Amino acid sequence: MRDYIIRRVLHAVPTLFAISVFAFIVIQLPPGDFLTTYVANLSASGQVVDEAEVAALREQYGLNQPIYVQYYKWITNFLRGDMGQSFYWNRPVNTLVGERILTTMLISILTLIVTYGLAIPMGILSATRQHTWIDYILTVFGFIGLATPNFLLALILLWIGIQHLGLGGGGLFSPEFLDAPWSLARFWDFLKHVWLPVLIIGTSGIAEIMRVMRATTLDELGKPYVETARSKGLAEGKLVRKYPVRVALNPILSTIGWQLPVIISGSVIVASVLGLPTTGPLLWSALTTQDMFLAASILMILSVLTVVGTLLSDILLAWIDPRIRYSGQEV
Repeated sequence: MRDYIIRRVLHAVPTLFAISVFAFIVIQLPPGDFLTTYVANLSASGQVVDEAEVAALREQYGLNQPIYVQYYKWITNFLRGDMGQSFYWNRPVNTLVGERILTTMLISILTLIVTYGLAIPMGILSATRQHTWIDYILTVFGFIGLATPNFLLALILLWIGIQHLGLGGGGLFSPEFLDAPWSLARFWDFLKHVWLPVLIIGTSGIAEIMRVMRATTLDELGKPYVETARSKGLAEGKLVRKYPVRVALNPILSTIGWQLPVIISGSVIVASVLGLPTTGPLLWSALTTQDMFLAASILMILSVLTVVGTLLSDILLAWIDPRIRYSGQEV
């Protein structure tokens, strides 16, 4: 197992390098650059654009250099912990990401806890109560959750929150707590607002994971080893928990590590609708304004988390299912 982890870490290095090159090139594929968009916006508002000033800014930002030179400067600084300067915000990328990372992680971690904490028991309950009214209700919920776009659900629940629950128009704090220091009152205000994005972002995930858990559990419940354990007098609840559920968790655990990028990126459209200060809208803004250092840095963070998350999923899978083998040797 240790050798496997070391190999995976070593393989991750060229993978991340290739991703960084590809992401930086894709960001630069649209015609023009940040200054092109900046000049176009100034011209649209009727302001006179000084070409000498534009040329000076292009040299200052290094946009007049070849793309491989820009990439080299960015990736070497990124490895040293310096993500560069945001053109649009005119602030260090480290600062911009740092301001939003805590809120993003808090929302997404709560969402993951709620999603898996509800979806797995609901899937098991639906499978063990197949063709009963409980199964039918949970199935209908699953179909509705998968079919309803998150942004539409966000608009509906936002209206309910404003009209009937006395909440503000999105955000995570009431106006009086926006810039206030953390206190018990501010934390309580945060809890009153955070349930809305957690519920919205988690709905589709709960529905999807519940359906997967139901299908895999049903598949295991029909196998001979379950009938053998049942014939030996093992209690039904203990039987389900000890054997079928452990095997049925494999597809869930094999993808749980992929949720790490979600912790950082969040749901872009839902965050925009609810006015959440997360990194999702920040990435969207960077892509639309061609703020390449900001966009490339966020994408690189997501790529690192994807690779790390996949490795964690494999380790969890091997831990819960001893049948998993690596390099021909049983873990």
